[in-house]
Amino acid sequence: MTMKISVIIPAHNEEEYLPAGLDAVAAAAEIAPCPVETVVVLNRCTDRTEEIARAAGAVIVREDARNLSRIRNAGVAASSGEIIVTVDADSRLHPHFLRIVLEKLEREIIGGGAFVLPDRWSLGIIASGLSVLPRLASYRLSFGSFWTTREAFDAIGGFDPEFVTIEDVDFACRLRDYGKTLGKKWGTIWTAPMITSCRKFDQYGDWHLVRDRDFIKRAFKGTDRDIADEYWYDQRSG
Repeated sequence: MTMKISVIIPAHNEEEYLPAGLDAVAAAAEIAPCPVETVVVLNRCTDRTEEIARAAGAVIVREDARNLSRIRNAGVAASSGEIIVTVDADSRLHPHFLRIVLEKLEREIIGGGAFVLPDRWSLGIIASGLSVLPRLASYRLSFGSFWTTREAFDAIGGFDPEFVTIEDVDFACRLRDYGKTLGKKWGTIWTAPMITSCRKFDQYGDWHLVRDRDFIKRAFKGTDRDIADEYWYDQRSG
């Protein structure tokens, strides 16, 4: 039986970044040895995001909740692939990313994350990354783009809507722990790094994670509605 990959992309007013993200998925799909569908989940969009997604042939879903768990879960529910890959609209997959996902899932690997690089560098961005690294390293997981089978995704209940931030950290931890019950390991794709935008640094400053340690603390609580809306869900509105 031929497998299919479903790439899930949440999008809230992403006309600036989505074209490059969709082009990157298309380039990776050309190399992947199986069919690939792209699912764009429109979240309260008032710009050209839907037009861009339709022109690229993406499956279109709507979910207006200010909750990335619900948004991603809606995309997975509308998809048809046996393999699920999630990526943000302002990130670009490496051309070989999807091919490597298939290779890793054929081994004793439950799923995993990506090696992520910024689209630009500065001393402030490096320092900000290092300020968050201890928290992320404590989980011994990778993040950025998640990939697993639909079977495993369903088994752990997808992303947990109780989290308005760090829903990705929670998902990764539960997926890893589920894999352990099956004798499978967590995997990271190191050789095909994902490029993500530095728009948060452009907006808040390259040193903002170093200077605002309270933000990191609040974001990692997972339930702070105010910080979630300010930093994620109310961005690029109108």
